[in-house]
Amino acid sequence: MERLKKKLASGKLSKKHINNKGYNKYLKLEGEVHISIDEEKYRADNVWDGLKGYVTNTKIPAEQVMESYRQLWQVERTFRITKTDLKIRPVFHFKKRRIEAHLSIAFVSCKLYKEFERQLKEKKVWMSAEKGLDVLKTIFGITLKMPSGKEKVMLLDKTPEQKSILDHFQ
Repeated sequence: MERLKKKLASGKLSKKHINNKGYNKYLKLEGEVHISIDEEKYRADNVWDGLKGYVTNTKIPAEQVMESYRQLWQVERTFRITKTDLKIRPVFHFKKRRIEAHLSIAFVSCKLYKEFERQLKEKKVWMSAEKGLDVLKTIFGITLKMPSGKEKVMLLDKTPEQKSILDHFQ
């Protein structure tokens, strides 16, 4: 409110401030150009400071509604992971088969990422899943063909981080 008052007093209140949802609910537009602060609206909003309300159309208990909202950050975090770490982007398909395939690939990659994250935590590897994937990408292996005809894979771990992940997951 103090910033808004300073902007209003200086005459530097611009269209960007009027469109800002934090400001515009307290502004009163009078005539064509006169802008003033609606102090009454501001005082009425102060009654709700520090309170959080939930509106739902379900019949589940209030405690369960609040608990669900407390866990919402995990859903939002997972969406962020799909966009950033997994680089899943919208692809515009027209055939049902391709749409289902795209969604399946996105879902499975997200599920694998979350499982990797869970196992890192369970095995007490103090590394983020993103960092773990970056480390795993740097591990190379060679396939040796033995005289008996059997093949053996040797992983080439060079850094302590690579060794740590391999030790926990082998």
